[in-house]
Amino acid sequence: MADWLAPVAFALLCWWFGTGAVLWLVRRPKAYLGLIRLLGTLVLLLSLLAAHRSMAVQDAGHAYLGFASVILMWAWHEMAFLTGWITGPSRAPLPAGVRGWRRFSASTQVVIWHELALLLNLVLLLLLQQGQPSHVALCTFAILWFMRLSAKLNLFFGVPQVGEQFLPPHLAYLASHFRQRSLSAFFYLSVGLSLLVWVWILREGLAGGQAVTAGWVLLASLLGLAILEHILMAFPAPIQKLWSWAMARSVPQDRQGSLDELTAVSPAVAGVKPGKLPPL
Repeated sequence: MADWLAPVAFALLCWWFGTGAVLWLVRRPKAYLGLIRLLGTLVLLLSLLAAHRSMAVQDAGHAYLGFASVILMWAWHEMAFLTGWITGPSRAPLPAGVRGWRRFSASTQVVIWHELALLLNLVLLLLLQQGQPSHVALCTFAILWFMRLSAKLNLFFGVPQVGEQFLPPHLAYLASHFRQRSLSAFFYLSVGLSLLVWVWILREGLAGGQAVTAGWVLLASLLGLAILEHILMAFPAPIQKLWSWAMARSVPQDRQGSLDELTAVSPAVAGVKPGKLPPL
């Protein structure tokens, strides 16, 4: 059990601090966004180099390096999205009464560039992985990517808690694309399959089917946290208190009023209740 404690604690720290750092950065005054994006992109390049380096050796140190490097590059994607830098060609609220394929198309248009950037990052890691023995970095990104896609689909099909309170004011229009309703069949399918994979990972480690390496525990911890974020879509919980330090200035002066403007355009934005944090 002692072999599990350090990687579990490290995964929790990365999840908590990484989420908070992104929430804090995207709420800075508009004048700082250019610098934030520049420094963030430099961190992205360094994280790619670190991820490649981590793939060369299968040991605990390189597992931590691979995991942390992917958390940093994922934070860059979240920063790019939440600052409105890389989102989609549409920045409009969902028109009232839109259903079916038209709703799916409109919702895709507000995030498609971000989705393509994530897919490109995954392909790049796959190329870097060729001939390398350690897969922690690649698997970390894959878990984040699959679970993020699952979360977005759940927001599209509908969940009780949509988490729009975590959106910066300039992205408030995104809340109109979320659907607040009782749990759909897709929620039970996605969470059920994720739980099966997570239980298999734990069972293999505890039963000795796999060596309990730091990388193995880091990946199990990350998947467990992603499942928890899904479950929080179903139940109201004041999870935002975990990042109160990052959200203290949630509406900078130079963006004041943008939320009021958007809620005036789209009643769906104004009517959604607080809920779950979109996954990191």
